[in-house]
Amino acid sequence: MSTGPVKKTVGKLAKKAVEKAPDEWKEKAKKEAQKQSAKKIEEKVQSKAAQASEKLSEKKDENSQKVHSKAEKAKDKTQQALLALKDKLGNLKEAGEEFQSKVSSSNNHQAKVKGMKDIKGISNIKSATHIKGPADVKKTSDIKSSNDIKKVGS
Repeated sequence: MSTGPVKKTVGKLAKKAVEKAPDEWKEKAKKEAQKQSAKKIEEKVQSKAAQASEKLSEKKDENSQKVHSKAEKAKDKTQQALLALKDKLGNLKEAGEEFQSKVSSSNNHQAKVKGMKDIKGISNIKSATHIKGPADVKKTSDIKSSNDIKKVGS
């Protein structure tokens, strides 16, 4: 036996009872029906709100876990990048110090600016007696020949 015909029959009986009932009862029945329907609607809304709240809580937990894992990955990547940068800066610093030392050592070998003491005076100027004469000039016998020059292989 299905519930369909029973519901129809009960519905018909309820309609006939309402038609024959006094107006007072009709008002009470109407108010009671409104209360019951309001109560059922309220229960349905509350259950749906509870379900939505539960789903929201689950999603919040899932998202929280995702965010924390991604933040941990980002932290690791950032630390690795900073360590690599630190190594590169250390190498750069060493290269800069080496370059600085090379530059400063090359500056030390350059001639310094002459002071007042280094300027030649009258006594340092050559006179006619210091000039070479004909006896000091090299002769052809003083010049080396090609036989006197050492070879690279000997």
